[in-house]
Amino acid sequence: MHYFTTLFDSFYLSRGLVMYESLKTQTADFHLYIFAFDNIAYNILKALNLEKATIISLKEFESLELLKVKDSRTKAEYCWTSTPSTVLYVLEKFSVPECTYIDADLMFFSDPAILIDEMNQNCKTVLITEHRYSKLPKLFSKKRNGRFCVQFITFKNETGSLKVLDRWREQCIDWCFSKYEDGKFGDQKYLDEWPEMYQNIHILNNPGGGIAPWNICQYIFRKNENSLTAIIRRNKDKFDVVFYHYQYVKLLENGNVDIGWYFIPSKIRKLFYLPYLEQISKKEDLLKSSFKYYKTGFTKFDAKNIKNLLKIGFKRITYYNILKLN
Repeated sequence: MHYFTTLFDSFYLSRGLVMYESLKTQTADFHLYIFAFDNIAYNILKALNLEKATIISLKEFESLELLKVKDSRTKAEYCWTSTPSTVLYVLEKFSVPECTYIDADLMFFSDPAILIDEMNQNCKTVLITEHRYSKLPKLFSKKRNGRFCVQFITFKNETGSLKVLDRWREQCIDWCFSKYEDGKFGDQKYLDEWPEMYQNIHILNNPGGGIAPWNICQYIFRKNENSLTAIIRRNKDKFDVVFYHYQYVKLLENGNVDIGWYFIPSKIRKLFYLPYLEQISKKEDLLKSSFKYYKTGFTKFDAKNIKNLLKIGFKRITYYNILKLN
């Protein structure tokens, strides 16, 4: 059995449920520990009685260290700050042999056990995944966001792994903000030094773990009856897609969805985004019909500066990467 953890609030609830259902479809033997970051998410998740999940409230989870910095972080920054603490909480409280943190905005297309097995086969105790940027995203994103992505990261419950995890936890509590500063950004630039600092780090080789908007241009995708496969353009190697990271997907009040700034070809929209948005729409309908106090988490663009104003104007005029939810 493999053990996973994730965190989200009611704003991301439909996305978290889609992720859970895809994991359940693709993985027979797993358990997911969900940290509910507000009371609405906690109450709904408990009421849904998810078969393969344990729901943990902030009241159960938050330490004094986290509470001391909570007011100094935005909602997103506090989630990033808490990520390593959720993994440590699961390892200590539930005494599981390993724990993999997964982002709530992933969707699984095949069993992620193959990724964790790769780490075990290489006799390592921490698994991290690279962004694997395409050429253009690499120019604009690598310095700020780092080599690695905190989207799927595994720690075994043993001394060497816990040493890495505890140091990362302390670093995130000390500084974790949505800005690039002194070689840091959020929770993930800290990972850049791990391969040089620690001997127990395994960098995922399987390209199927971590398909995302910033690397899709490197692959040719094929949909089969029961799977989604890809071919690497430069060497023609073939692999199964394990998960896609739907970074930036934002629900808008007018029934549209903004899927970000990276160029998303029409075929990628059909293979990845339209099925995902269909599942999101179904979850939103279920939540609104079953829980009268639930409200869809819409993104409201903040035109607080000229840069944001220009970006909003561009989106509204060109409809760049804007799709219909239904």
